[in-house]
Order: sequence, then C-alpha cells, then structure tokens
Amino acid sequence: VQLVESGGGLVQPGRSQTLSCAASGFTFRRLAMTWYRQTPGKERELAASISSVGGTKNYADSVKGRFTISRDNAKNTVYLQMNSLKPEDTAAYYCNARPVGRWDDYWGQGTQVTVSS
Repeated sequence: VQLVESGGGLVQPGRSQTLSCAASGFTFRRLAMTWYRQTPGKERELAASISSVGGTKNYADSVKGRFTISRDNAKNTVYLQMNSLKPEDTAAYYCNARPVGRWDDYWGQGTQVTVSS
C-alpha cells in the first residue's frame, strides 16, 4: 500500500484546510483509514479515523466538532477537512491504512500543517 498526503501548509487561526491522502496498491474499499498527527517531542496521536465503508468515524476529543474525515472510494482518497484551526493543531499529519482483517498497516510520508498568524 502506498499513501501520498497533500494539502498541508501555513494557515491562519480560525481558517480551514483540507488534507488529502491518495492510496494505491490495494483495494481501497478494504482499507480502514486514519489520520494521525505529531508534534516534536510528543507521541503520534490519532486525529480521526474512518472505517473501510465509511460508516464509522472516530475523532480525538481535541478535534471533535471541527474536523471531518471522509473518503471517496471511487478516487481511492481519504480527506480531513479541518475547520476553525487553532495554533495547537500545528503538527505533521500522517495518513495510515490498515487492511480489513489484517494486522499490518502502512504510513504516508506526512504533511506539515502550521497554524499561525
């Protein structure tokens, strides 16, 4: 499974940004997808996850109500819509894929999001 994230950058507090993660090398609809984020000196934390068919979504408390995860199985892509961004959302965001029924998982290279005025 190959994952390529895009959409990071510098954004002002209160604004919105959308991250994309394009997957290849596996049947996308059989992948559970997760966005993680990490800041220097801290452990990587789950931001949002979505089941393989999109029926189940989970969010970290810190992003609930502001972030929305979605997927387009026709485009082999998962998205993270981030609204009302705060400086504390500044992090490297990583896409993770786990095939349904398996223990192996795969990571993208990450995309940096910096929230600053």
